[in-house]
Amino acid sequence: MSDPPAEGIAIAVSTPELIDEKTAVTVLEKDEAQINALGKNDRDSADAVIVTGADVAAHLLPMRDDFDPTLTFRAAILGSGLAAFLAVMTQIYTFKPTQISISGVFPVLVSYFIGNAWAKLLPRGDKFEARWRERYGQGRLPWWITIIKFVNPGPFGLKEHSISVITATAAGYVTDATSVFAAQKLFYDLPLSATTVILGIISIGLFGCGLCGFMRSFAVWDVEAVYWGSLPVVKTLQGLHWDRVENSKPLKDFWYAFTGMSLYEIFPAYIFPWLNSVSIPYLASQKATGNKGAILTNLFGGATANEGLGLFSLSFDWQYITSSSTAIPLKLVLHTFVGTGICAMVMIGIYFGNAWGSRSLPFMATNLLMVNGTKYPVREAFPGGLLDKSIIEKHGLPQVTGPLHLIGALILHCILFWRKDIWRVYQRAREGKHDDPHHTHMAKHYKDTPWWCFAGIIIVSFVLGLVVVIKENITLPVWAYLVSLAVGIFISPFSTILFARFGNGIATNNLSKMLAGLMLPGRPVGNMYFAAWSHNVVMSSVSVSTDLNLGEYLKIPPRIMLWTQMYGIILGGFINYAILSSIISANRDLLVEGNGNSSWSGATMQAFNTKAASWALAPYLYKIGAKYELIPIALAIGASAVVIHRSLYQIVPKIGRFDMSEINLPQFIQYAGNMSMQPQTCTILSGILCGLFIQGYLRNYHPRIFKDYSYIIAGAFDGGSLFVVFILSFAVYGAGGPSRPFPLWWGNNQEGHVDWCPVSK
Repeated sequence: MSDPPAEGIAIAVSTPELIDEKTAVTVLEKDEAQINALGKNDRDSADAVIVTGADVAAHLLPMRDDFDPTLTFRAAILGSGLAAFLAVMTQIYTFKPTQISISGVFPVLVSYFIGNAWAKLLPRGDKFEARWRERYGQGRLPWWITIIKFVNPGPFGLKEHSISVITATAAGYVTDATSVFAAQKLFYDLPLSATTVILGIISIGLFGCGLCGFMRSFAVWDVEAVYWGSLPVVKTLQGLHWDRVENSKPLKDFWYAFTGMSLYEIFPAYIFPWLNSVSIPYLASQKATGNKGAILTNLFGGATANEGLGLFSLSFDWQYITSSSTAIPLKLVLHTFVGTGICAMVMIGIYFGNAWGSRSLPFMATNLLMVNGTKYPVREAFPGGLLDKSIIEKHGLPQVTGPLHLIGALILHCILFWRKDIWRVYQRAREGKHDDPHHTHMAKHYKDTPWWCFAGIIIVSFVLGLVVVIKENITLPVWAYLVSLAVGIFISPFSTILFARFGNGIATNNLSKMLAGLMLPGRPVGNMYFAAWSHNVVMSSVSVSTDLNLGEYLKIPPRIMLWTQMYGIILGGFINYAILSSIISANRDLLVEGNGNSSWSGATMQAFNTKAASWALAPYLYKIGAKYELIPIALAIGASAVVIHRSLYQIVPKIGRFDMSEINLPQFIQYAGNMSMQPQTCTILSGILCGLFIQGYLRNYHPRIFKDYSYIIAGAFDGGSLFVVFILSFAVYGAGGPSRPFPLWWGNNQEGHVDWCPVSK
């Protein structure tokens, strides 16, 4: 990136967030020299290999800060509109056959186009001010120029662009928590009020926000807290505002990649969906039928929900691969690769070895099942959200398909391997010392948010949640609400640390549901709400920390960041309720069926409800001597594995050049159960291969290309693919009216599996 212009530095004295305006100019003169030195060092180290967070701070992300306006009327309006837009898209794809993450560069590009159009098409306040001062000199501006300047102050800047995106993402911090309300509305007779949904979402989001305030020393300010998945967003924002197409090859290639992906995505997303699941093994044996065909489908099918393992299937549809596959560190890619392979072998062994009677059930399913493989009557078994034991006597115990979850390794790994690093970072933070030069710059120039602000947020969010628990019929006792929050508070630091360092946290949803099942037997709805105020608080704190780190890299004043995130969370409560209610009301009958059709599917909600209902039956299904007793025992197995790993590390710290501490068992164990929890599996291998190419080959052997292009081109692919998917959603998918499927042909086998695996009868 180019060095900052002198006029950009001079703007600093007008920024109210500066600590001291009189000393700011002197400090900034020093900073300009430091920034220039850093820019020279960055050019000298262009071939440096990016491995650690220190490498990212030194060689990948520039220290540039133009001190441009941050919180503007334009940013607030764009952020609010973008929040509504993303809520619509996210809720739509929650109920689609294939899950898509609407995040990253896509909202960056949407707001970029709108923000620049706003700046160019509306009267510009800075131009009117310049003309007025040229004619009349200094003095108070006329009221009409003040209004124009308020509405459209000038060029669309980096920081107000960033604020609009962060507002939108904050509205989606707890989108996953809406699964609780959707499952209640779809599968149970309990009434669901607007108060429950809106206050519940706001409570969960704000609690995670307040909690993050006390974790900033190691979750945001530490140089190793990179949040790798957000780097494409940072690089794209900086490139769009700091470079010009005519003199920047990376930015020019960004637009080429965006245009090319936009044109290409029409084929796998609509015309030629077979490209999303190219199954070479099955193409070689298309004539297989009967039992042989069913086995092949179980192993190699993966184009639709719960079809099969998708072994060796390749996806050429970027909307499912995304930059999240290429931005994460190589060590996590390798953990994904090995863990997914282990998962496939375990699932094959469980099913074909007939463990837990698996051969009498579907190979993969998201429902609670009868002994004969048909769907268990969950609504009938839990009238009013409470277990009716007579239904168990009538139909017997439900059956579940047999994934193996080992979820106990997260906390022990952080304690045994990283406790010294975390304590060191915490101690340095108390002394005001930080290893991250980006935070050093922020601490020097902007006022920090005091701790009591975060404490106040926690209190308010606690009261809002308490109102829901006491006033609404959600079958969650007050004492269980307190326990769920305690679980979220305890786990959040550990999950946030893993996400910050590896680019992926740990799915604690099963742990939350297991604890709730032990404490609240026979209450599946209460189980889901327990998970909402434990697991989803963890996810909220991770999301807030990710955006706070983004703000550090983009030099957003901390206090503005906090107000932006709070506004987005509150706005998201209202928006998500409206969209969720609309979708369920229009498609209720279809969503209750797990597989749905090619346009809508309730598989995600069905899986969510199945976990809650099965853990609500923990005294019947998971106790010692019960059919599925191994699953809760797996918690201890996972924790024991970390202890064994640490003991081996003390004896053999390295094997050749490989450091044994690089093995992260929580991540490995998570991916060792990944395929069993992912309805569509055909995209897994392509994501791993893309990650191996970018992080294993390009980063190590072509570091200059990796540094200049990998994040920004992957971001362009994200933006291009999701731009087309958005248009198709309303034009032909049925999000804005009747669906218009593409005519049937060999590459669009919508009457069966698009990968041409046989459909099980």
